[in-house]
Amino acid sequence: MQSPSINTQAPALSSPMIMAGDRVVVVGAAASGRAVVKVLLRLGARVRLLDLRPVEPEYAAQLKNDGAEFQPGEHRPEHFADAALVVTSPGVPLARLEPVVRASAALRQGNTAPPIIGELELGLSLVQAPIIAVTGTSGKTTTASMVAAMLEAGGKRVFLGGNIGTPLCEFAANGGQADILVLECSSFQLSSSLSLHPRVGIFLNLAENHLDQHRSMQEYTDAKFSLFARQGPDDLAILHPDLVEEYRRRGFTGRLLSYGPTDRFPQSRLVGRHNAANAEAAWLAVREFGITETEAAKAIAAFAPLENRIETLAVLSGVTCVNDTKCTTVEALAAALNCFDQPIILLAGGIFKGGDLPSLAPLLRQRVRHVALYGASREIFEAAWKGLVPLSYDTTMGEAFARALAMAAGGEVILLSPATSSFDQYKNYMERGNHFRQLVTEQLQRVEAVPSSEQGEQDGQGGQE
Repeated sequence: MQSPSINTQAPALSSPMIMAGDRVVVVGAAASGRAVVKVLLRLGARVRLLDLRPVEPEYAAQLKNDGAEFQPGEHRPEHFADAALVVTSPGVPLARLEPVVRASAALRQGNTAPPIIGELELGLSLVQAPIIAVTGTSGKTTTASMVAAMLEAGGKRVFLGGNIGTPLCEFAANGGQADILVLECSSFQLSSSLSLHPRVGIFLNLAENHLDQHRSMQEYTDAKFSLFARQGPDDLAILHPDLVEEYRRRGFTGRLLSYGPTDRFPQSRLVGRHNAANAEAAWLAVREFGITETEAAKAIAAFAPLENRIETLAVLSGVTCVNDTKCTTVEALAAALNCFDQPIILLAGGIFKGGDLPSLAPLLRQRVRHVALYGASREIFEAAWKGLVPLSYDTTMGEAFARALAMAAGGEVILLSPATSSFDQYKNYMERGNHFRQLVTEQLQRVEAVPSSEQGEQDGQGGQE
């Protein structure tokens, strides 16, 4: 990972949360954590960075040179004993961190534990601009990106970040300027952000997810709905119709709009009715900032499908290979299956995070010819889907892809849409997608290397004279 450079020189930053000389403990040394370190050093804090794994030697040396500590390995109460504040990265489950921080109270004067906030919360204290915030179990990145594209088509300066791309602290540390902040917000970011007040909040959908890290579905749900906790009557809440009743039950006071798929943007290159709905939600958000429907339509017409999300990689002998590695939930798999009319050979497997797999039975019967399982969670998928559709199992995705390719016929789709996290065999979903892309590319090169007469026979089509 390339490290953000730590530049303790100007431009100066100030935050009401941090006083010069405060000890601040940062948990997580990935991109968000490193952005926090960068900001804290600018603020004059004494920084201690924790991570379960070592960082690369160059970054460790950089931290030491800038006066910051780094502690690898399991987090211990003594790491937090002198902390005025703890800042956590989005990927660090609070359920795992909070007990250790609470235990540090016994080592502190007054027997009180330091407060815990997230990277997003610290970033919010450093910037001043209206916010459009997007959350949901799936579709967040595409929708937030469409919001940003529509705003830019209307001439606005936009920062797009949060759970996508650049952390907010990195943007602030670099002196970024924007008319509007578009923030994709995960459940982890929302649960550790105490002051997020979006001018417009979008809640796309809710399904079981991250139950391997959240303590319960209720905790996950509460985190998602906290998006609206600080909105008032002048703010706008945009929700899927299925979420409206719960929104009202919780007594929020924002102006409420629900949305669904429309034909407002017929020039879109995004497939699926779920993306038509996402575009409608984006439009409802940006019109609050004076964007016209013409400007929004121009943005959608130019909007390319995002990498790793229903991404067509190649057509191999008439078989379309689609990379949807970002699909980590049952709901996202349902959306992916609804995108295709052709028969599907589905690649699925990995660490299952929860969800109702049997609920997909009608879609499987209607659209899926074969499921090629691989990796972890075999027993979960087989228990849910046995008898609904033919199933096979291979240890790796490479083996499962080879099996799928061998059985696929022209006009069919091989769809990588795993409905799981990737951590059984990959560092993250992006590495999983890159491996699939490599497998498809290698097969494409083999096909292209075959002389045209042989290719015609392989395709089941007689060579032409």
